[in-house]
Amino acid sequence: MKKRVDFSASVENEMRLFLPAKSVNEGMARASVAAFCAQLDPTALEIADLKCAVSEAVTNCIVHAYRDVEGEIEIDVKLCEGRLISISVRDKGCGIENVKEARQPLFTTDAEGERSGMGFTVMENFCDEVRVTSRLGKGTTVVLLKRLHK
Repeated sequence: MKKRVDFSASVENEMRLFLPAKSVNEGMARASVAAFCAQLDPTALEIADLKCAVSEAVTNCIVHAYRDVEGEIEIDVKLCEGRLISISVRDKGCGIENVKEARQPLFTTDAEGERSGMGFTVMENFCDEVRVTSRLGKGTTVVLLKRLHK
């Protein structure tokens, strides 16, 4: 288990982005977050990690949160002192019934589709910490936390 990172540092800059939950917007989310975080001069590997984690979080919203209706995804990015990054990906969709179960590798609610059930596992591998809160019928928030190297 990864060591918990203290992300209580003060916010130096932040961005909020709203996108329709459509698969064509996944690339926009990745690129927007990467461009905003570039002001901290991350390594190419750090940017790639952030882009992969954001891609998984946004894809989960698109595929699972709204099912067959169109919704909205809100992405908040906070750049904090000490090269800390907090990325919050929020939807107002159906919510997750059992977050602990959903975070298990290979768990999927779309067994009929092409989903591998590895979304949260991927996010966890590219970030220092991943926090998930959800309420049925109200939506889900995934917070990706990462400290960049100096």
